[in-house]
Amino acid sequence: MNRPAMPDPTPIVRLTTAFWDSQALLTASRLKLFDQLAGDPKSPEQVAAALGLDARMTDLLMRVLVALGLLEVRDGGFVNSASANAFLVSSSPAYMGGAMRYSDQLYGTWGRLEDALRSGQPALSAEAYLGDDAERTRTFVYAMHGRAMGIARVLVEVLDLRGRKSMLDVGGGPGTYSILLTQRHPGLHSDVLELPGVAAVAREIVAAAGAGDRVSLRDGDYHGSEFGTGYDVVLMSGMFHRETAASCRRLIEKARACLVPGGLLIVSDVFADEGRCSPPFAALFGLNMALTAPDGTVHADADVAGWLRDAGFSDVGVRPLPPPMPHRVVTGHLS
Repeated sequence: MNRPAMPDPTPIVRLTTAFWDSQALLTASRLKLFDQLAGDPKSPEQVAAALGLDARMTDLLMRVLVALGLLEVRDGGFVNSASANAFLVSSSPAYMGGAMRYSDQLYGTWGRLEDALRSGQPALSAEAYLGDDAERTRTFVYAMHGRAMGIARVLVEVLDLRGRKSMLDVGGGPGTYSILLTQRHPGLHSDVLELPGVAAVAREIVAAAGAGDRVSLRDGDYHGSEFGTGYDVVLMSGMFHRETAASCRRLIEKARACLVPGGLLIVSDVFADEGRCSPPFAALFGLNMALTAPDGTVHADADVAGWLRDAGFSDVGVRPLPPPMPHRVVTGHLS
């Protein structure tokens, strides 16, 4: 009798060391190692001397980065790959280092996953990066700004806000979406409702972008603060992953109450497929949010679309942003 073939253990073995890859990248990015290799080839000794590192350890790290496709060996030295030059050199307009810093800070938090599973509580207090710790809040807001810049540039191409005049950006973080959307649509003004500690940093970002005449910051907690009235657009981006289903429904009702007839509600986030087991990034993202927020989770876009319909929105649509963005956009119009 033939025994069934044993499954291949390779994927499991690979998962046991997956954090090796990410720590090699995140550490090299934190050290600005890729800045050193943006020009002519350099030896590990040269890079180590410039960064104040041990030469032997630097040599090992750089060879790992070659294996990961981030560096190349050339003329007896090392240089960045094309992707590293585009996304990991701090002078590049497409630099992702700021956005990656948030992931870097979460390394220790994920190490406490078992504690969170036993206690049911986040491993990292949300207050630590939403106002209580000024430096960590500043780092978080700027990291979100860096990440949002990439997402928002795609989002402005997807959304049609022609003719819209007033937008409420609920929980708008650094104000990045408002900055780019009002830039794309002259005549559109946006109010960003955000917690005081976050809003203080966002004001710096808005001012630096020269957007102070079209983007205003309003201190408040979107759970308890009034949304106001008379808006023809409400944007809720990157919020629902911090909220229960019941809370999301309440926020949709608050959005409905502040919109004029014909108003548009936009909900953008990392959403999962029905059943919330796929795609893998969305499922992992939900667990990451549970580690960093009391009600952190991931919702299915089909559920969110249903909540909008239940609240009286029509022409409800779901649209994924193009790869590599993991985000999806749910929209609905108020009759």
